[in-house]
Amino acid sequence: MTELSSNIKITDSAQDYLAELLAKQEVEGIGVRIFVEHAGTPRAECCMSYCQPDEVDEDDLHIAYDKFTAHIDAPSIPYLHDAVIDYNKDRFGGQLTFRAPNSKVPQVGENASIEERINYVLQSEINPNLASHGGSVELLEVIEDEAGLTAVLKFGGGCQGCSAVDVTLRQGVEVQLKQSIPELTQVVDSTDHSVSDNAYYK
Repeated sequence: MTELSSNIKITDSAQDYLAELLAKQEVEGIGVRIFVEHAGTPRAECCMSYCQPDEVDEDDLHIAYDKFTAHIDAPSIPYLHDAVIDYNKDRFGGQLTFRAPNSKVPQVGENASIEERINYVLQSEINPNLASHGGSVELLEVIEDEAGLTAVLKFGGGCQGCSAVDVTLRQGVEVQLKQSIPELTQVVDSTDHSVSDNAYYK
């Protein structure tokens, strides 16, 4: 098995705060689990939860601190590169902050899934162009059936309700995706374009 490593940092103040929270659970060996939902997409969200001893996943990265162990979700590790978890006291008590600059950045290695590869093309090539019109597109799901692989997309911002979105999809987005991912057979748009408040072209 590949040895896992991460440069995620939990500051001393955050460690003390988390240790206090964990102590209140009164469960021997309880730790924290750190992971990223919707990793590598604009919707990426860094999360933390309690991790009971019987919930430990042996495939993940385990970092032992003085008073607890942090269990880092293995698939989330690349997205947590350079992440910092800190705790800042203020007059209302304090706040735990989670900065993960790479959580929204698609990571595509040789074993990347079809979803990761599509997201990489969307975020690195397609969305920067759509942003000039205040628009964006995201992957909702990939459907596999007898017809092949279909990417279901959703447009947002200036692309939602835009009269030119079908041209954008067929001549731009679909062409780029199929060039980058040859096994993709179809690209469909599931956006409700009856909502056109922010449309670039009406």
